Formats: sequence, structure tokens, C-alpha cells
Amino acid sequence: MYKVPNKTRDFKRKSAKAGKQIMMNKLEEAILYATVMHQGKLRKFSGIPFILHPMEVAQILSTMTDDVEIIAAGMLHDIVEDTDGTLTEIRKRFGERVAHLVSSESENEYPGEQRSSSWKRRKEESLEVLKASDDIGVKMLWLADKLANIRSLARIYSENGEELWQKMNQSDPQMQRWYYRSIAEMIEISLNKTGAFKEFIKHINYIWPGTFDSEKTRYKKYREVSVEGCKLLGWGAKGEVYRYDDELVIKVFNHKNTYHDVEQEIELSRKAFILGIPTAISFGIVSVGERYGAMYELVESETISENIARAPGQVEAYAKIMADLACQIHSVTVDADEGIPKVSKRLHRYIDGGIALEDEELAQKCRLLIDSLPDPGNLVHGDFHTGNVFLQKGEPLLIDMDRISTGHPIAEISDLYYFYVVLGEDDPSVVEDFMGFSYDTAKKFFGYFLRYYLGTEDEDIQAAVVEKASLICYIRLLCKLHKNGAPSGTDRKSADRCLEKIRQLTQKFDTLGY
Repeated sequence: MYKVPNKTRDFKRKSAKAGKQIMMNKLEEAILYATVMHQGKLRKFSGIPFILHPMEVAQILSTMTDDVEIIAAGMLHDIVEDTDGTLTEIRKRFGERVAHLVSSESENEYPGEQRSSSWKRRKEESLEVLKASDDIGVKMLWLADKLANIRSLARIYSENGEELWQKMNQSDPQMQRWYYRSIAEMIEISLNKTGAFKEFIKHINYIWPGTFDSEKTRYKKYREVSVEGCKLLGWGAKGEVYRYDDELVIKVFNHKNTYHDVEQEIELSRKAFILGIPTAISFGIVSVGERYGAMYELVESETISENIARAPGQVEAYAKIMADLACQIHSVTVDADEGIPKVSKRLHRYIDGGIALEDEELAQKCRLLIDSLPDPGNLVHGDFHTGNVFLQKGEPLLIDMDRISTGHPIAEISDLYYFYVVLGEDDPSVVEDFMGFSYDTAKKFFGYFLRYYLGTEDEDIQAAVVEKASLICYIRLLCKLHKNGAPSGTDRKSADRCLEKIRQLTQKFDTLGY
């Protein structure tokens, strides 16, 4: 039977073939370009032509994807670091996406400084790029490059043992372990089912036994859940909390959190539970798309934020529940060998991330005040607010245990003053959006909380504690304003106000204890 030609179908077939040829030409050009740019260069340990490394990286990538741009980026990933080639030239020749992928693997250079001296700084900066990226191509490229590298390390380690490290820019094997372990943790949820990831873990465990559970080298499928249509109960710096069903709540961590971060929070939750803190125990880790989640059992429960939003006239009663819970937490003293961090470390991070970038002399005064705090070893939650406390049959149940620490309770009071008062001073809607009730109600809540927590109606005593807590709040807010670089515009005005408050308050106190 005579068949009428389908011109549309034939055109699409030819167009697809032509498009594929164009993409293959891009890969072929990347191979030629990399070969020319790396000509004459040799690998550090083996002495083989350097070009074999990007070829190996490209081959590993081809086992994970057929995206030619990602594979081409594998061929080009060392051009900027190790040749005279530039990102501008790569962008012009191969396009914006390939240049972006190559950029993610290109470390900052510090001319005049030995590479051994800048090693840790360079690695920390590059890891931040990986951690902040949700581009699967970036994660694949990192895995392929580091797998090629650790294959070589494992071979040399099997022949030379610990002598290997003396030939490297970083001679401390534990720092090398930290670097490779960090990469694995950051890419795990996206790539844990690939053979490349499992081989990567196998080599890490060979060089540094016990770094990862051996189960990670086998096929593992996380229970996959969806929060589509689930009620959002609250959110914070690390993610959101949803009601999954009538009996379960799920905390969905943002993409910057690794499997290790989630494990650590669950472990701290267990420690807090053993210490007598009413908290939910997780049923384990699940995957929510490209993010990790932790499931908790919370039967017929709502957050205190939800209760206050529904009945703001009852805010005093809910403030008393929170104050009683805070007293219960702070009455627990923890031995140093429990492995719970000091709250002062978190406070120092606020200083280093804000004031130290503005006024180092003022920062040093703040450090001295933090260091002079008495440390009775009291347990501190570190993220204590009404969105993190559920009421289960009238009894409070605390979640988000990743910041628990030990130290002086003024740190906890400052957290509350920060959440309910300071965050709303420039824009009350910030508190209203976060808590789910009005700024006026939030300020009333804090006032009632402090009265019940301190156990006194004396307004002078309350004001003195608030003033000391406010210093930590303005230190923290200034750090927040610097999170995305030097503040500008309205943020600059807020930063200047924080600085002035901090200067005034540091002149008044010899200690932040009460």
C-alpha cells in the first residue's frame, strides 16, 4: 500500500538529529579544546598526561547522565584553575550553562600565598558553592571529579600508606577526610542511587575506615513522601514543618542540610529526651523531592503559635506554658562528656558574622562579655519559640532540637526577645508572618513569658534582664543583615541602628549574667 509521507514527522526527526549533532559537536569541541589547553601538563603523582583526568571525569559523568553540556563541563572543569583559559572564553565557546558548571568547580586563588596555607580556606569556600546549589549538574560534576581523584588516592594509599599525605598541599589526613566526607554528605540525597556515589563512599571508607555506614555502598531507596496539600505548621532557618496526616508531622529540611545534619538533629533529640525534655522522637529520615525530611509522631496536636492565633485573648496562659517549659529545660544540667555543644559558640558566630565585619574593636568587647558569662552547664534549646512547641492533649512537646546546647539561660531569653520584639522593630510584619499573630500580641507574649519565667512582678528586674538580652539580639540581627553581603539601603539603616545600640549597651555592662 502506498504510504503518504509524513513531512512533519520527517522534519522533526531531521531536526532532532541535527540538534543532537550540534550537541555532540559541543562535546567534541570540548575534548579538543581541553586537549590543547592541557597539552604538556602531567598529573602530580602518576606523571601521566593531565588530559586523562578530565577524560575520566567526562566518562564518569556519562554513567550518570546523557546531558552533553554536563559531560562537556567535565572535560573543561580544570581549565580555569590549571591553564590560561578563562570562564569568559568558555562561556563564549560553550555557553552560559557549561561556564556555570565549570565555575562551580573552580576554586578561588590567593596569589602570593602558598597553596598549602590557603588549602582549608579554598576548600571551605568551594564547599559553600556546592552546598548552596540545587543544580543536579553541579552535584554530578563534583562527584565525578572527586571520584576520579579518590580513585587515584586509594591506589597510591594502597602502595604507600600514610606517606601519601606528605606529598599533598594538605598533609593532615583528617582534614582530607573532612573534605571528602563533606562532599559526600552534600550530594547524597541527589545521587545516592548512582554507582558513582557508591564507589565514592567505598574509596572513602577504604582510606578512612568507618567514615560512613557500609550500607551506603549498597542500593538504598529512601522512603519518598510528598507534602503537597499538607498544612504548613511553621518554618525556620533550617526548613518547614508540615502536618503529614492525623498522626504524623514531617520536618522538611532546606536543600543546604545534609544527611549528616538531619542525623545530628535526631541524635540531639534523643539525648534531650533521655535528659527528660518532652520532645518527639523521629521515626527516621525520608526524602521529600530533593530534600531530606524527618517524620515525628504528634497525635491531635497544634503548635502554640496556632493556638495563640486562634485565641489571642489567651496569650497569657500560653506564655505561662512556655515559661514553665523553659524553666524545665534550663533546670537540666549536662556533663561535658554528653557531647552537647556550648551556646557561646553560636553567640561567637553571630559576632564574627556581623560586628566583626563593621568594627573589630567593638566585636572584641562583645566577645569578652560573652566569655565572661557564667557557664553552669544548663541545657538551652537554642530555637525556642511558639512555632516549635506543640500541645499534645494539653502537654507541651518540643521540636527542632538541632541547636540544643549548654550555657547561661540569658541566651534563650535573648532568642525569645529577638523573635517576638526585635525582629519587628523595623517591620512588624516580619514577626506577624513568622508567628502567625499580631506584633502587639507577640510583645504581650514576651512580657508575660518573662514575668512567669523570672517569677517576679518587679519591672526593674525584668527591664535589667531585657536590656542584657537585647545586646545579644542586636548582635544577632546585625549578623542576619550581613548574611548576603554588606548591607545597603534600608538594611544599612537597620545595621547602623544595631551598631549604635550595641555601642551603648557594651558601655553599661561588665557581665551579661543576671
